[in-house]
Amino acid sequence: MRRRIPAGVLIALALLVPAAPAAAQAESTGLDAACQTVERKVYKDIRELYTINVDTATDQEVRVLTAQLLHFAKTDALPDLPDAITTQLNDPSADLRAFVKTDVQRIWSTDLRVTVNQTFTDAGPNVEEAAQKVLGQSSVDVYLAYLNNGLYEARALDCASQPTPTSTTRPTQTPSATTTVVPTPSVSLAAPGGGGGGLPVTGADTATVASIGGALLVLGGAGYLIGRRRRSRFVA
Repeated sequence: MRRRIPAGVLIALALLVPAAPAAAQAESTGLDAACQTVERKVYKDIRELYTINVDTATDQEVRVLTAQLLHFAKTDALPDLPDAITTQLNDPSADLRAFVKTDVQRIWSTDLRVTVNQTFTDAGPNVEEAAQKVLGQSSVDVYLAYLNNGLYEARALDCASQPTPTSTTRPTQTPSATTTVVPTPSVSLAAPGGGGGGLPVTGADTATVASIGGALLVLGGAGYLIGRRRRSRFVA
């Protein structure tokens, strides 16, 4: 009778068991769909985890391998493989050995293809072209090469071809200098003996006043002479 090992224990054992030399891949930076610099997501080649002969391995070795597969399937956020592995681990009657030997890589390949198809979202022309070429082939090696490198190379080309956004800020206009007109105070005639402090009338204004005064004197004299003459005639 096969003894079941809790899933948590299996995962712990899986992390303790050395995987293939390339198990931990150093991530580098790349661009996301919005052309922002991010850490590249590196998809694991789970074939590297098959370091045992599944046909001759013990049940415990098969379960440890299965736990390793589950760990990387979850890390890569594959759509179907994590649930499929979890179902097998929780089913005592499941043939886990046959599942690990034949079904895991088939489901994994389908998941990678679905992931490639998801890169069309908000994709530029170079990403679309590269993804179309990849989907025309049924190879996990091609899928992995695209997801780990080709996608970022095509996206860099798309981001480089985007026009540089122009600034919409209007330049600050310097207000033009305006001439302030200072009103000149009017000059009023100072009243004789007044304390107003007015300035004396000079120049053209003085001549005008003098002319008017002279004319009034002439008219007054003429009026006096005419009146006197009329009076003399009346007496006579």
